[in-house]
Amino acid sequence: MSKNNSKIQNQPIDTIISPLVKFLHIESASGIVLLLATIVALVIANSSFGSLFHHFWEQIIGIQFGSFTLKMSLHHWINDLLMAIFFFVVGLEVKREMMVGELNGWEKASLPIFGAIGGMLAPAAIYLFMQSGQPGATGWGIPMATDIAFVVGIIAVIGKRIPNGLRVFLLSLAIADDIGAILVIAIGYSGNIDLFSLLYAAVFIGLFLVSIKAGVRNSVVYIFIAFLVWYFVYKSGIHATIAGVIIGLLTPLEPQISENKLGEVVQNSLGYLRGEGWHSKSHRYGMLKEVEQAARISISPLERFETGLHPWVGFFIMPIFALSNAGVAFKISDFSNPIALAVVAGLVLGKPIGITLFSLLSVKLGISKLPEGVNWGAIIGGGFLAGIGFTMALFIGGLALESDLLDVAKVGILGGSFLAAIIGSIVLLFVFPKKAA
Repeated sequence: MSKNNSKIQNQPIDTIISPLVKFLHIESASGIVLLLATIVALVIANSSFGSLFHHFWEQIIGIQFGSFTLKMSLHHWINDLLMAIFFFVVGLEVKREMMVGELNGWEKASLPIFGAIGGMLAPAAIYLFMQSGQPGATGWGIPMATDIAFVVGIIAVIGKRIPNGLRVFLLSLAIADDIGAILVIAIGYSGNIDLFSLLYAAVFIGLFLVSIKAGVRNSVVYIFIAFLVWYFVYKSGIHATIAGVIIGLLTPLEPQISENKLGEVVQNSLGYLRGEGWHSKSHRYGMLKEVEQAARISISPLERFETGLHPWVGFFIMPIFALSNAGVAFKISDFSNPIALAVVAGLVLGKPIGITLFSLLSVKLGISKLPEGVNWGAIIGGGFLAGIGFTMALFIGGLALESDLLDVAKVGILGGSFLAAIIGSIVLLFVFPKKAA
């Protein structure tokens, strides 16, 4: 007998799609895809096709409607528009965690928040100490971020020996870390502000809120308004990805109707759904349409967008970002460059030191307590894993530095993230040895 309890008959195509769907729903799998994209980018960039690969991302493409023209390099489309979608999902995750998740309430949120603060301040301080007065000093924000996809992937590889308390701590810390990275981008790496463009952006943000209050249900309307917000934020001099965060934070968490109301609609239609009492085809269509609409709006916009976009972000946007940003031609001697060394020191030393010290401070002051099954060795190991900066570090690096300075910073990001992953994994395997069968 089939183990599939669904009442909907499977089609032949489902035998092909179902394994893929299962793969896409394994969160750690996105880290594997991201790693493969990075390896491909590095191999091509350091081959005879390196120059052609670089020029591919710099080709100019654009859109034009009448007198409106918007042209950018393919690289900038990825970093400014696709990454705005990435930050939109980050905004959704931040709102969910703060409203109903692990950052909801000071008792649960205090330890990862303190850890995240330490995990941002210490790497930045180490980097600035090593680069003070140097051209690379503007890259202080590079080692402050954590790449959640790789962290989740490593935790999955280590397996069940990792206690759930540490998983929750690291995931919550990464969310708090994302909030810090957003502030760093908005405050530290935005250009001269065009107030008129910012005013237009504010107007369309207001229109977005009015549409929500008015109960507008057409997603196309919201996508169009969100694009206009993105465009005017981009024109204002504030980095365009901040528009994605803003829209994400404004997206409603509550569904338009309750599950009880959905149950009433389904209950009222049960007789008709069994084929009883159809007066006409139009009557049947209307009844089914009502059920369909009720089912749709019983899911909150935040949940719908987060669930729908998460695979696209994990398996398309982030790998494309890695392909276009991680491909740097390097020599072994680049690892001894002062900027690369500062990035490595920030990620490999600053992250675990900052996270551990600030977490310890929080516990000693009685503000927080360690999660069940988690000791200080686990916090140190998790702190090293948080030194995997990759995606966000590359992104901030592109804002902070240019040309050769950026290339050596990327070398530091790759080397530092790799070292942090290896050391963090070893520490956690030592702290949580495999249990005897």
